[in-house]
Amino acid sequence: MNMDSQFSGETDRSDTRPILIIPYMWIGDFVRNHTVVRVLKERWPNRPVDLLTTSLCAPLVDYMPGVRAGIVWDLPRGRLAVGRQFALAKLLRERNYGTALVLPRTWKAAIAPALAGIPERVGFVGEFRFGLLNRWRWGEKKLPRFIDKNAALAQPDGAPLPLEWPVPQLRVPAEDIVRWRQANGLSAGAVVALAPGSVGVSKRWTYYPEAARLLVERGLEVWVVGGPGEKGLAQEIVAAGGSGVRDLTGTDLRNGVLAMAAAGVAISNDSGLMHIAAALGTPTMGIFGPTSPYLWAPLNGLAATVVQDKSVLSCQPCQSTICRMNDHRCMRDIAASEVVGIAERVLGEAGARAGS
Repeated sequence: MNMDSQFSGETDRSDTRPILIIPYMWIGDFVRNHTVVRVLKERWPNRPVDLLTTSLCAPLVDYMPGVRAGIVWDLPRGRLAVGRQFALAKLLRERNYGTALVLPRTWKAAIAPALAGIPERVGFVGEFRFGLLNRWRWGEKKLPRFIDKNAALAQPDGAPLPLEWPVPQLRVPAEDIVRWRQANGLSAGAVVALAPGSVGVSKRWTYYPEAARLLVERGLEVWVVGGPGEKGLAQEIVAAGGSGVRDLTGTDLRNGVLAMAAAGVAISNDSGLMHIAAALGTPTMGIFGPTSPYLWAPLNGLAATVVQDKSVLSCQPCQSTICRMNDHRCMRDIAASEVVGIAERVLGEAGARAGS
């Protein structure tokens, strides 16, 4: 039996109707959405799967096996944008989708699939979406993790959760990495990629500049990867590490994907880039403070999960954006020397595997 067949029940090869996934649009959640794609492709191997995406997340679609296309459609946050919804519905209608999986619980996420008349519109009950969805799912609050809530929608109604979901995958051709390195004047040596950003400052580890300095002193090249919001952090890290550090932050997420694919090891907060690196197969170290690795770490597994000893901090994880108890000790007490030491071991283990 195919290992993944446990995830979706009986395989149906006769159905060829396209499927649309309406995912969550945060970068990390978008990457984890590839698990939903894999479950669908196991259940219906001959049904094309498309993803609705924002301009920000669109580059990820190019590296997702099993995805036919991404529909780039930026809907504004915080307002309905009726005209944009009708225009999206027209586009969806032209593509003749048989099924839409609406992962977000919001009313707004279900409007365009309903206006398009997609025959099967699957989603959990939420925000009074009666009439917008017609394949209701119940029991979302009983599902333990975010990925369980999303991937369960790709299974038959009532199917038990598997012990393990198929992990997200991002695949970058080797020649793309070579061209990217050459275009940016980057060497082919051992590199540590640092991802100092995150949604929410409470998830940001304190000592990336010091870690960069220690890594450079050990003869390693360091890249700082992130979006335009991390430009200030990148400048601090470059100032601490000197000429051995390159600032690769920018506006194009594709640049971040290629950097993580090229790196020997990635060190990241709980962020979208952590999920990208893990899905690429790059040895990834995830630094966790206020958030729970059980709930939010990549399914792919991490080369190292760096977290403060719970016996020292009983308040962890608090899932809060603002520390109200211990002055951010869950992140502040993780020393740069500890993280750098782990990174060196991870690089050594990766090199040993590559040479065996």
